[in-house]
Amino acid sequence: MGGTHFAELKIDGKTFKFPIVVGTEGEKAIDISTLRKETGYVTLDPSFANTGACCSEITYVNGECGILRYRGIPIEDLAGKKLFIEVAYLLLHGNLPTEDQYKQFSILLNDHSLLHEDMRHFFDGFPRGSHPMHIMSTMINSMATFYPNVDTLSLSEDIDTTATRLISTFRTMAAFAYKKSIGEPPVYPRSDLSYCANFLNMMFDSPVKPYKIDPEIVDVMNLLLIIHADHEQNCSTTTVRTIGSAQVNLYATISAGVSALSGPLHGGANQAVIEMLKKIHSGGHSAAQFIEMAKNKNNPLKLMGFGHRVYKSYDPRAKIIKEATRRILKRLEVKDPLLDIAMELEAKALSDSYFIEKKLYPNVDFYSGILYRALGFPTNMFTVLFALGRLPGWIAHWKEMVSDDSSKIVRPRQIYTGRTLTHLE
Repeated sequence: MGGTHFAELKIDGKTFKFPIVVGTEGEKAIDISTLRKETGYVTLDPSFANTGACCSEITYVNGECGILRYRGIPIEDLAGKKLFIEVAYLLLHGNLPTEDQYKQFSILLNDHSLLHEDMRHFFDGFPRGSHPMHIMSTMINSMATFYPNVDTLSLSEDIDTTATRLISTFRTMAAFAYKKSIGEPPVYPRSDLSYCANFLNMMFDSPVKPYKIDPEIVDVMNLLLIIHADHEQNCSTTTVRTIGSAQVNLYATISAGVSALSGPLHGGANQAVIEMLKKIHSGGHSAAQFIEMAKNKNNPLKLMGFGHRVYKSYDPRAKIIKEATRRILKRLEVKDPLLDIAMELEAKALSDSYFIEKKLYPNVDFYSGILYRALGFPTNMFTVLFALGRLPGWIAHWKEMVSDDSSKIVRPRQIYTGRTLTHLE
């Protein structure tokens, strides 16, 4: 990082200097941490679109060039080539695991895969039809009462135990929540199955219809979780860092991240894609007609799954998942009118000058919803799957933040626009 170059700000005839910080990939920022102290001013940046909240060594995103790297490794080198738990270890520790580290991490995941039996009965208290993300947020928060809290004092001893407990138990709770919603008995994790195979088995195995483990489906599950594992300072990760800055225990902190991810503008976007496809299908519109309606500024219709807040070129995750989606649809010989509409919608949008000029490419949410549906996951589980993949990233950012001696509780400023002094008579 830099510090030898400065940006000058002139206010009321005075000149103030603020250091320019340069990241390892050339990203530049103006360090204004002393701005209010020196000038009496604060910056105003709604939604923090131009504000760097921290320095981080975890994930690099370049939206203009379509780059995503975990700990310096391109997503293209990880997705489809590494296991999800290897990538989880990479995010948490900075390096891919050695053979011995992989074995130990796998043992911890297996040891902590069971849900505390007293917690299992919590599922009975949720109303039928409750969204799984709300259930998951509540269940994770309750873990703080069953297991020791992890704070800055116990970080070095407990982080692997707590991280693996969260990553493994979340998978078990998600499957239990699904089974509860369809009135089937829960399926417990098995020690002889890998992380993703275990999750698929807990989701889809049944006493009357045993689930057959398909290695290719397991591979795709690994890929899906890897491409969602982290994405820099997005809404939910920022939430995790904000809540965690108050030294809140990790379980409550991750619970807040799950709640942030549940929004339709964040993790719920892939579910919104399927809802959009249902709307097209039920309305009898063709993909071409729907696209024309979406282009009309006077039409409130929104085309979900296209464009991205950060990526102004093709989302690198979308490229990976697009190939996997086409492969799996062909492999499973899926017959689904919504999937047919999605493929037609993609083809029309990619050849439309309006979308090309505005760089509105299909994003990861567009393809992930299609692929989850093809694999048999119900729509309301899509965001849960996103959260399952994002857990290692959230924990890595929490760990990085609480390990930073310069970290302080998050406390933004505001510009007050209400009434001036008003005395009561």
